[in-house]
Amino acid sequence: MKDKRIALLFAGQGAQAVGMGKDLAAKYPAAAELFAKADGILGYSLSKIAFDGPEEELTQTKHCQPALFVHGLAAMAALRAEVGEFPVQAAAGLSLGEFTAHCAAGTFDFETGLKLVARRGLFMQEACEQTNGGMAAMIGADESTVRALAAETDVDVANLNSPGQIVISGESSKVALAVSLAKEHGIRLAKTLNVAGAYHSRLMNPAFLRLGEELQRTPLATPRFPVICNVDAAPVREEEEIRSSLQDQVTGTVRWTETIEYLVDEEKCDLFLELGPGGVLAGLLNRTRKGTPCLSITDVPSLEAAVAALRS
Repeated sequence: MKDKRIALLFAGQGAQAVGMGKDLAAKYPAAAELFAKADGILGYSLSKIAFDGPEEELTQTKHCQPALFVHGLAAMAALRAEVGEFPVQAAAGLSLGEFTAHCAAGTFDFETGLKLVARRGLFMQEACEQTNGGMAAMIGADESTVRALAAETDVDVANLNSPGQIVISGESSKVALAVSLAKEHGIRLAKTLNVAGAYHSRLMNPAFLRLGEELQRTPLATPRFPVICNVDAAPVREEEEIRSSLQDQVTGTVRWTETIEYLVDEEKCDLFLELGPGGVLAGLLNRTRKGTPCLSITDVPSLEAAVAALRS
């Protein structure tokens, strides 16, 4: 493990699942402590929602984002309890996960990060409720093709997830129109996503403005290792560039394909640790840089498998 250049990856909204963190908290005091601390900071039992649901509660943006933040850091704490401290070359997180990556890198402490994420989730949920937005995945198309379709139908490009997987976002009627026209643009498959609103689009502008104000009030430190930001797929170090990158990604495009390429090609990372539920990021990594080793840690069995692989 010590001779590996390790990259940490943290999940974004959509990866959540009822039960997340429950067995980690039961086995590892460091993980349990983070969930207990979160309950105290937030003033309600986030741990109960994460561990026991109901699913409708957990999927609410205002609960989902802090739950993913805590779970990612709890998975990291459980891993450290097993293997001790280990060198990290760089980190990245998909959308919300970028905040978790910054906390892991020491840009802000757990309490500061959790409060920031909780407010981000609330602001984004309120923006969803004020608009009629949706998202759709475009499978089997390149960026220029999807951008042409997005321009034609007046929607935004939300996520460049992996080669051939791009997500658009905007008003529901316009997203539906884009889906109906996709075949004409040579896009193999277009499907509407089951989401609460138009994330990473101009419809999130109210959340963008309010989060910007919160970020201006938030003290930041220099990250201990590079954190690759979503909007530019490049490392951010200075306070103002960190603030602007975290604000901009609320309405901007998540350049995840390029983020992975940067971690592999520029940072020379040769082992990825996905900390969070779902295994989604491991799949995107494999589609972007096939065969790159990735260990996904979400619960006790996956942690045990990862630890065995790291020790072999």
